[in-house]
Amino acid sequence: MSSITDESFPEIRESVRRLCAQFPGTYWQALDRDRTYPTRFVQALTEAGFLSVLIPEAYGGSGLGLGAAIAILEEVHRSGCNGGACHAQMYTMGTLLKHGSQAQKAQYLPRIATGELRLQAFGVTEPGAGTDTTRIATTARLDGDAYVVNGQKLWISRAEHSDLMILLVRTTPRDQAAKSSDGMSVLLVDLREAVGQGLTIRPVRTMLNHATTELFFENLRVPAENLIGVEGQGFRYILDGMNAERILIASECIGDGKFFVDRASAYARDREVFGRPIGQNQGVQFPIARAHVQIAAAELMVQRAAALFDAGRPCGSEANMGKLLASEASWAAGDTCLQTHGGFGFAEEYDIERKFRETRLYQVAPISTNLILSHVATHVLGMPKSF
Repeated sequence: MSSITDESFPEIRESVRRLCAQFPGTYWQALDRDRTYPTRFVQALTEAGFLSVLIPEAYGGSGLGLGAAIAILEEVHRSGCNGGACHAQMYTMGTLLKHGSQAQKAQYLPRIATGELRLQAFGVTEPGAGTDTTRIATTARLDGDAYVVNGQKLWISRAEHSDLMILLVRTTPRDQAAKSSDGMSVLLVDLREAVGQGLTIRPVRTMLNHATTELFFENLRVPAENLIGVEGQGFRYILDGMNAERILIASECIGDGKFFVDRASAYARDREVFGRPIGQNQGVQFPIARAHVQIAAAELMVQRAAALFDAGRPCGSEANMGKLLASEASWAAGDTCLQTHGGFGFAEEYDIERKFRETRLYQVAPISTNLILSHVATHVLGMPKSF
């Protein structure tokens, strides 16, 4: 399936495809069965410089924009691999690069670029807050030269496989802040020092291999110098990371959608029933064609969101719309691919069922869909959010 993004960063895309060819479906199936982290794959991406694409050249990265990053992750997923094991290293740059101090960037970015350090954890979500981030209850109190952190986080991926974590906390109680989004701050937590010293990480078993965890903080001391930006303005900093996250995950959905259309098309051409390929039947052709149309349309919105982000312009609505459209398009493409394969779609060896489950992770849940639509409605109607 061809599209306009095939023309962007062609050398990067070809390099990613060659790298991913070394990690076929059997590699991912084995990891899935044992629920283990794809260490070898992440190391290969790191050594090739793909995970440091957003880090400035002065710190050892490529110094490219989000457009290059989405090309990388799209090709990773179109190749049948899974960028979920390491994509956080890209979108956390939206917070650290834009709002970190020069000292913080000089200390951490070169070692992140080489792979010596992994910044793979993004600690925002809490069980009592859900998608209403302003209601987080994890607190950080300044005590001398350190912040003392107490609270809980949930659905935090890769915490067991990361050295550093971007953590959102409340430094001013919500009822004492001028606005509900005020009084939150961002800390850069060194997980190597934190675990066992006030931080407990517990794995959460889910329907797919995604290294999901729950975090418990009990009087964890984080050096005050690890505060990113200005105390109390963390929500705005996190939004930059969230916009990047939505755009990057949307690009993974585009890659998944193309994977499904590619596989469905190939199977429809090769599979013969009643003496002819099933792809000659409109009942098989049209759903695949519709999936192609939906992916291509979503891709345009994702490209626009990335262009706005790279230009430093507001992109919240576009990032939200891109993720919504891309996640729904990839899910529809996955369903079409599964239906095209029939019973074989459920067989592990065809590698459709694994990707189908992985795509479900990125399919926006109902409450998140409502949050996105509320955000967009606020922009379109000029009215307050409905929740």
